[in-house]
Amino acid sequence: MFWLAATALVVVIAGGLLWLMWHPFRRLGSDIQAARAQELFLLQRERIEPLFLPAASATGKPRGLRWKDCQFDSAIQFARERQSRQLIVLVGVTISFEAIPGSDMEGVEAVANLRNASAIFFFHQGQWLTAGKAVFNLNPDEAIAHFGDRYEPLQTSAPPSSGTPA
Repeated sequence: MFWLAATALVVVIAGGLLWLMWHPFRRLGSDIQAARAQELFLLQRERIEPLFLPAASATGKPRGLRWKDCQFDSAIQFARERQSRQLIVLVGVTISFEAIPGSDMEGVEAVANLRNASAIFFFHQGQWLTAGKAVFNLNPDEAIAHFGDRYEPLQTSAPPSSGTPA
């Protein structure tokens, strides 16, 4: 009985030591993945951004409006979702809509106004994707600050985001 308890204690101690040794390396691996994902986005940005407009159009939001155009600017901000730890990037955009004929938005003068927003992309299984979600009326830096309880900003080697169109 003593030997069984002693063996169990040794296994628990060894497991604890392994966890203590592994934990810092796990964080390092996460940091390396984040840096590589950021680099991948910057290298493939021209290919990734056109995925946004069709995905956003498919959401059916906002109701009564059709996504007409989406112009990307130089403002970007990388972040990590605090709960899921998923990497995201917010990219500054200017969006234009048109009213869907017969909708309650038809004839509303404000429909033609350009909208400032941040397009959201997420890193999943080694590639950047989008579900067409946007944070309206906030540039990427403002969106990260506004949703600080949800997003943790990441440092990047990208050029600083100016918030002005390129």
